[in-house]
Amino acid sequence: MSDERWVVLGLAHPRAPWFSAMARWSTAAAIPVDFIKCVSADEARARLSGGRPFSCLLVGGDVGGLDRDLVDTAHRAGATVVVAGPPAERDWDELGVSSVLPATFERDTLMSTLREFATPIARIESIPQPEPLERDGSWRGRLIAVTGAGGVGTSVTAMSVAQAFAAEPSNAAMVLLADLALNAEQAMLHDAREVVPGVQEFCEAHRTGRLPVDQVRSFAFDAAGRGYHLLLGLRCHRDWTAVRPRAFAASIDGMQRSYRLVIADIDSDTEGEESTGSLDVEDRNAMARQVTQRADLLLAVGNPTTKGLYSLARVVRSLLATGVDPGRIVAVCNRSPRSPRKRAESVRTIAELLGSDADDIGNPVFLGARSDVDDAIRDGRPLSPQLGRTLHAELVRRLDTLASPVDLSRGSPSDTTPELVTPGSIGAFTEEAG
Repeated sequence: MSDERWVVLGLAHPRAPWFSAMARWSTAAAIPVDFIKCVSADEARARLSGGRPFSCLLVGGDVGGLDRDLVDTAHRAGATVVVAGPPAERDWDELGVSSVLPATFERDTLMSTLREFATPIARIESIPQPEPLERDGSWRGRLIAVTGAGGVGTSVTAMSVAQAFAAEPSNAAMVLLADLALNAEQAMLHDAREVVPGVQEFCEAHRTGRLPVDQVRSFAFDAAGRGYHLLLGLRCHRDWTAVRPRAFAASIDGMQRSYRLVIADIDSDTEGEESTGSLDVEDRNAMARQVTQRADLLLAVGNPTTKGLYSLARVVRSLLATGVDPGRIVAVCNRSPRSPRKRAESVRTIAELLGSDADDIGNPVFLGARSDVDDAIRDGRPLSPQLGRTLHAELVRRLDTLASPVDLSRGSPSDTTPELVTPGSIGAFTEEAG
């Protein structure tokens, strides 16, 4: 007699026929399944995160909370996801669902599905890992992140970079400036009279599937006279709670599938659970963390003042602490004087603050101070082409040296893959050692 048993977490509308049928089969021991009912997606997430092992999350296809983040939570808990009808026109494979059952299924159909896709709890041999976010080899555009301490001109630098790349004939209407900072200011800098749609609506649209290119581009505004498109940011700082990590990861992929170049204006705070012990902090910083991990290049912006150079070095060290390759970091000194001597002093100061890391990052790019920037923003005119010309040349050179865009199939920054430990490789406890 087989000792295989499955622990199945069920989520559906209470009157769904299969929901009550599963409960009867489990109670009468007609199937080797421990069935646990959930009445909401939040309850399902809480149970999946509670530490108890589950074989499968069996969820109704018409449940409103069935999205990327629920599927990802189930995968992290080691549970496969199976959808039970009614049928819906959704790409279940792309969402990470392993199998789809009809609205009314028999016991044999259920058991064959569990044996094929789920792991019995009685004898776990391996934990199924989440499927990669993207499993195709389609084209992806480049991603450049721009970050820095407050007040150093990060957002204006992002604007100048987007405008410089958009001026290339081959990049016409193929450059996106995405405002992904918690305190989003690109709407003000572009005098956007409409603040909807923004990144909140953009992420919401990616919760349950992949959007076609034309629909992705419909969320962005045309930055009149500047040549690029603009994705507006959060309307309030607190709105970060509406941006779920897995849906945001799919949103980044949607941007890169739809544009040749994406310029992301992000915060410099990338702390997560591993450094703070707080999941809330990691969720708050999800946009900056994910963009940082996926960006081809990261611009760390600072000012050539005593405090500005110290802040610039702190931002660079923060990026390095998240595992960013130093070769992908570009230090930028904004509003720099023209004096070669003062610029050389800034280079020496940055080198002293960063130590050996400065060799891998290279010399900073200096952007001169211009008096017409504020006037251009106030009047809604394009920035001076001279503002981003030097930085554009350096970024083109850096991009040409990179092999290919960073692959989004790595999943979110917090994804970790368990590794097998060879018995005896970590030593043993003895009374003497104790």
